[in-house]
Amino acid sequence: MGDVLAGFHATWEFESDSVLIRYERGIRTPKLFQALGERRVPLAAIESVTLTPGRRGSVVLRLEPRAGADPLMEAAAGQLKEGCDPYRLVLPAERETLAEYYADELRALLTGSGRTERFLVAPPEAPLHFKAYDGKASFDGEAVSFRWFWTGASSAKWKAGDQRFPVAGLGGVEWRSPEVFDGYLRLLPRDADASAAPAVPQADQDPAAVVFGLGYGPVHESLPFAAAVAAAVRERSAVAPVPVPVPAPRRDPADIAERIRHLGELHQQGLVTDEEFSSKKAELLAQL
Repeated sequence: MGDVLAGFHATWEFESDSVLIRYERGIRTPKLFQALGERRVPLAAIESVTLTPGRRGSVVLRLEPRAGADPLMEAAAGQLKEGCDPYRLVLPAERETLAEYYADELRALLTGSGRTERFLVAPPEAPLHFKAYDGKASFDGEAVSFRWFWTGASSAKWKAGDQRFPVAGLGGVEWRSPEVFDGYLRLLPRDADASAAPAVPQADQDPAAVVFGLGYGPVHESLPFAAAVAAAVRERSAVAPVPVPVPAPRRDPADIAERIRHLGELHQQGLVTDEEFSSKKAELLAQL
């Protein structure tokens, strides 16, 4: 088609096999759109196209992605607010006829339906990181790392120590929006025994999860992070099914000293036993 349709916060460029969505960077543009920058959506990833009345004299052209086609939408799991939906293009009502034309053109080109076997929309690129309430989450494309904050992390996480999860050992990622109560990002182990139904600890006690809070883990940072991890897990599981252990990196001596100091405070408060204190202290010293 080769045409361009500009709306509020985004511009859609229609190509023969895809729709290129470019998001604006204005102060009124949702931060998630600004973080995404632009996205190319293959027509094979689109289930349907709708055009509906919007608010305040506007119309909304929307692409409905196929289930399993976009790692961002899979990670969001229906939790995004309407205004942050990256597949909505809001236009003035006087452009409804033009929008209907493009909707019809797109519908005529769609051939796929149902769940896809692989992601068709590219995920956000690593490296990615964000600050949660209890730690910093980082993803370098090969592994996810959690580094706990002594001001927010629970004693259970301090006992477990900083965490590193190679993609090869993960089965997925669970994202609960920071805009709801008890938001978090949790990494799911690969090949977990569902029949055993192990009890899942609360996110603030789970070393495989970071919790959100006011100003911590915002949608525009934590959701692209979750999408990138989910895409890497799916790609790795199809290519290399055998988990590969990754050695822990050497730590800064000043950081080790601070962690031992905090561990001592937990010990004095009775939150860590003598045995746990000695064991963890030895583990930290071994990282020097």
